[in-house]
Amino acid sequence: MGLSRRDVLKLAGAGLGAWALLPFTRRTRAEEFPQADLLGRVCIGGKVEIKARPDADSTTVGVLYEDGVVPWEREVVGVNLHRVNQRFVQTPQGYIWAPTLQPVRNQPNEPLEAFPYADDGMWVEVTVPYVDIALDNPPARSPWLQQAQHPRLYYSQVLWVDRIEKGNDGAVWYRVNERYGSYGDIFWARAEAFRPIAPEEIAPISPNVEDKRVVVDVNYQTMACYEGKEEVFFARVSTGAKFNAAGQAVDKWATPVGVHPIWRKLISVHMSGGTTGGGYDLPGIGWTTLFMGTGISIHSTFWHNDYGVPRSHGCVNARPEDARWVFRWTVPFVPYDPGDVTIGMPGGTKIEVIEG
Repeated sequence: MGLSRRDVLKLAGAGLGAWALLPFTRRTRAEEFPQADLLGRVCIGGKVEIKARPDADSTTVGVLYEDGVVPWEREVVGVNLHRVNQRFVQTPQGYIWAPTLQPVRNQPNEPLEAFPYADDGMWVEVTVPYVDIALDNPPARSPWLQQAQHPRLYYSQVLWVDRIEKGNDGAVWYRVNERYGSYGDIFWARAEAFRPIAPEEIAPISPNVEDKRVVVDVNYQTMACYEGKEEVFFARVSTGAKFNAAGQAVDKWATPVGVHPIWRKLISVHMSGGTTGGGYDLPGIGWTTLFMGTGISIHSTFWHNDYGVPRSHGCVNARPEDARWVFRWTVPFVPYDPGDVTIGMPGGTKIEVIEG
């Protein structure tokens, strides 16, 4: 059942893509993760230190590397000098600074044999810490795929599946084909990793209320939603970064202050931009609410857990559940298929960005 490297190259060169290779891939079963209701995935490159106490200066008792997964026992307040966030996650091995761990769950799903809500595909959400992918149409086009040593999709990412197949190993595979913003990469992944998103999950919240506005405070790093004068939703967020990794001021990344109407919303989009050293390329960004023509939006985030601290290139990073609530509550409302809507001026719900 094995294939030589030459055989693999021949298949790829013939245009058969990763699907022809799926029965022979090294990973023919779902990844095994720790048994716990809540888990934490290392969501930064390099390594994180496990501390004896919730204190960055305490003894290091272990290390975890990128994508390492540990049981998340509880979150506590600790000490990390020169950092805004003082939260630590208690694990069986010790304490890890919370912003470096994405809170995740391991909830595999029963694979489907047909699409339940649309004829040509379905929206899905990743419900395991991560799932490996196999490229269907090499070579890789997206920068993230070209650079990734282990191409994966991560918990809470939202994507479009347009094909279902069963491999020679009996496993069911979904073909992921991003609808919006893609470089053209198509890939396969184990079906158990994805939960189909039902149309009622994107149904409008308070559709009969006309007086709605979202207030994003860049000083306090908060987002509040109002119906008239009543606050109906509140969350911590991460807006545009004030400094880059070298500590230099980057005003161009600031989230623009002012009142901006929503002009487009997408259930999921592939986002990319920036320049060398400060660029980004991210697939499967769920619950995207665009309020400026330059691409600035409120959207789901899976690559950090540092809410309350400016971190983005201008967008409003939100927890997946918070981004989805705002997506459903604001106008315009988005149909399941195609999962994308644009509204003309004067636009939809107003996003008011303030400074304290």
